[in-house]
Amino acid sequence: MKTYFILSAIGKDRPGIVADISEVIFGCGGNIEDSSMSLLRNHFALLLLFSTDREEVHQKLSSGLKRLEEEKHLTVFFSPVTFEEAYPSPKEETSPYKITTSGVDHAGIVFRVCRLLADREVNIFNMKTHRILSAESGTPFFEMDMDVEVPRPISEERLREDLHRLADELRIDLVLRRG
Repeated sequence: MKTYFILSAIGKDRPGIVADISEVIFGCGGNIEDSSMSLLRNHFALLLLFSTDREEVHQKLSSGLKRLEEEKHLTVFFSPVTFEEAYPSPKEETSPYKITTSGVDHAGIVFRVCRLLADREVNIFNMKTHRILSAESGTPFFEMDMDVEVPRPISEERLREDLHRLADELRIDLVLRRG
């Protein structure tokens, strides 16, 4: 019987992190099915879904990953998931959109935009942010790019109005467009 796991790992970036993690998974008879990996400044993070047909893999997986934590200074979490969690049924009808923001950096931009979206049942499935300094003045600017799924019953016009009202409050530029 196939067993599924979700695994996350983070550590200071260096060559070989993916090789180290995938070696432990392979050693447990695992097959990586989906993954997302990213570099944030000097830290590398990965999130992956893998499966295995082997019985009693939990102990071997746990000891292999514990070794990586100690020897390679990684922080690793893993959890078994059901087939239904690994392969969820399609959600209600949604429309893809992209949201981009930019403006002078200040606390609360991510929270306020994400709270507005969550309150409207809009799902964020990809998001990147970064802070840059203006070459001319050194002023910190913040940029955020999001891919979201908007439930079909939600009015695009109403969502756009709500987002633009919030952007005015936050003194940022915000663009909502179909994705």
